[in-house]
Amino acid sequence: MMKRLIIILLCIVTLTACHRGRTYFPKDLEPQQIELVRFDNALLNVRCDDTLSTQVDIRVLYDEYPIFMPLWVEDILGIPSADTAYLAQALPQFLNDTLYGFKQTNAREKKLFEDVSDLQSSLNQAFARIQYLYPDTEIPSFYLFISGFNAPIYFGDELIGIGADMYLGSDYEYYNRVVYEYQKQTMRKECIPVDVVSAYLFRTIPYTSSKSRLLDQMIYRGKIMYLTAQIFDKTPAYEVMGWTKEQWQWCERNERGIWHLVMDKRDLFKTESLILTGYLNDGPFTSEVSQDAPGRLGIWLGWRIVESYMEHNEDVTLLQLMAEGDAQKILEESYYKP
Repeated sequence: MMKRLIIILLCIVTLTACHRGRTYFPKDLEPQQIELVRFDNALLNVRCDDTLSTQVDIRVLYDEYPIFMPLWVEDILGIPSADTAYLAQALPQFLNDTLYGFKQTNAREKKLFEDVSDLQSSLNQAFARIQYLYPDTEIPSFYLFISGFNAPIYFGDELIGIGADMYLGSDYEYYNRVVYEYQKQTMRKECIPVDVVSAYLFRTIPYTSSKSRLLDQMIYRGKIMYLTAQIFDKTPAYEVMGWTKEQWQWCERNERGIWHLVMDKRDLFKTESLILTGYLNDGPFTSEVSQDAPGRLGIWLGWRIVESYMEHNEDVTLLQLMAEGDAQKILEESYYKP
């Protein structure tokens, strides 16, 4: 159903700035003026008291949002966009359901996202940096929408949807029914810009290695995280990673042991899917290392290696880093020895 759904890898390394000493972007870079469309408000204003009013409001939604409305109906509700009669019955149930907490969630979303100026400002600055690095980038339109707990970030042609109901706070009670405890860390409004940008970078910067070893996957993801950290250079690195401060500190304390364990097991050069997913996928911990190690530890290691590579090769630009597909070269020239 979710054809264009991107589950965030969180996205997705120092405690505060991760040795981000190099400056890649002008300080006076003019922010982009992105379009943040409030589809969420329009949806929540649909009249559900009677079928005729609902049908009228649905036609208005199709008229005012001719691109996003059909996508939302088909990919979020799972209803053929042409079946407006059935939609007029299903939409009030979706908006007013109390069993799964949609009605309560919609009310919380409306209040929490009443002011989105901080979100817009952050995205303006982030995409200005992306376009500075990649001048041919066409900035997409952004839509805030209600996902029914289905999609934090959604990609369509030339648009990015932000499922606002997936960012209502880590302590939101109804999340206990739909996600695991470890996933709640990034389900906060302030996490949206990093989630959007990291997902966008993973989608637009291709994986160019001809190999599928853990090392190649780690370095590719590490490059994306390094770039994301540069774009959000004022954001604590553990937030960029989607971890808690305590998780980051544990990895710092145990970095040498983690690296020695990975090397002793020769996991870097393995291609088995279970090894790759164990190191790279989200989870409560990284079992290949320790039950105390946070999930996605392989991405963090890749980021550390890339960071060391950039510190030892000051003539390498961000563009050159992102274009470099030789993970072995990056590892060797990083002189990474925690």
